[in-house]
Amino acid sequence: MPTSTDFEPEMLPDLLSIYYKRLFPYNQYYKWLSYGQAPKNCFQKREFSFTLADDIYIRYQSFKDQEEMEKEIKRQCPHKIDIGAVYSFRPKDHRTVAVFTPQEKELVFDIDMTDYDEVRSCCSGAEICLKCWKFMTIAVKILDVALREDFGYEHILWVYSGRRGIHCWVCDSSARALSQSARSALAEYLQVLRGGDSQAKKVNISHKLHPALKRAEGIAKKFFNQLVLEDQDMLGDAEGWGKVLALIPDQTLRESLETLMPQCSSSKQRWSTIQSEVNKAVNKTEFRKTVKPNLLTEIILQLVYPRLDINVTKGLNHLLKSPFCVHPKTGRVCICFDPTKAEQFDPLAVPHLGQLVDEINTFDAGKTEEERAALPSYKKTSMKESVALFETFLSKLAKDNAARRREESDSTMEF
Repeated sequence: MPTSTDFEPEMLPDLLSIYYKRLFPYNQYYKWLSYGQAPKNCFQKREFSFTLADDIYIRYQSFKDQEEMEKEIKRQCPHKIDIGAVYSFRPKDHRTVAVFTPQEKELVFDIDMTDYDEVRSCCSGAEICLKCWKFMTIAVKILDVALREDFGYEHILWVYSGRRGIHCWVCDSSARALSQSARSALAEYLQVLRGGDSQAKKVNISHKLHPALKRAEGIAKKFFNQLVLEDQDMLGDAEGWGKVLALIPDQTLRESLETLMPQCSSSKQRWSTIQSEVNKAVNKTEFRKTVKPNLLTEIILQLVYPRLDINVTKGLNHLLKSPFCVHPKTGRVCICFDPTKAEQFDPLAVPHLGQLVDEINTFDAGKTEEERAALPSYKKTSMKESVALFETFLSKLAKDNAARRREESDSTMEF
């Protein structure tokens, strides 16, 4: 069995074969996507997509049960697995039926660190570090509480993408049944930043501050000083403070602040000066039309509010990378994490395939064959915490699944 201290991409095929044979949590995975088969045959009608070696992409795959799915994954050893919607017919038969439409799918969100490049200075592109990862922490905190408190969702699965982002799967039955128009409305509600690259100011609060935005601001402020003013030192030079001052619509106030910035010695002092001058302007008659009371809130939210790819959320037929698949560039597993402990999550400590194989070898060393077989392989590795979290999520979801099965049974009873 190969071993590796650091992940080497050329070892991916051999390591994936071991991973799919010994570590992938097929049983839990099937329990999740079958939802207790309510609605009926939902697993059999689910679309899966595999990306194989050399970027060979296979869509519209479906499986009759866990055994068939497991057999095919082990045979193909996909470099990536994507999950799609539950369709009106089995996706593998989509060419033979007259009407093939998506019926339901989890409400999903995709957040990528590359969308924060304009506000982070430590990294860019696919690179990440613990400093800029705080943007993801804020995104999790804001979205998780919004989904729970504003929409009443309970079964929310947060997953690390394996490289530079996070995915959110809302699995409540009511969320899975949302129409495309309802998903669009929900996505637009959560989308605060609007406008393309050519538009400097992307957050505009025209009326009284909505409670959801006030809540988001409160979460953002807990991380703002450390992230924006210290880690990113966003106001540390003329280019940085120029981007922030560009968010102030009043030219007179903006020009006044431009003269004050060089007199300050740090990002923290410059932000304090901006806050002070904006608050003064809000109370002056000559600025009443151009400097709104929520201007500072707009600036804070533009800098740290979640940057959503809302097209992923809106589309019923959009696929999303599966939990527990492996990112082929990093070899890291797309593990689940606890949103209440998001600030403790370290993406750089997520196990890669070589590490997992080493952990299995270390655990099994000196043990008999019987002793080795007594424990599932994933429990011998640092994957066990994530799988345990997934199992806790599934146990709570099972109650909702049972209720749906009862409703489905009652609706078909004859009297």
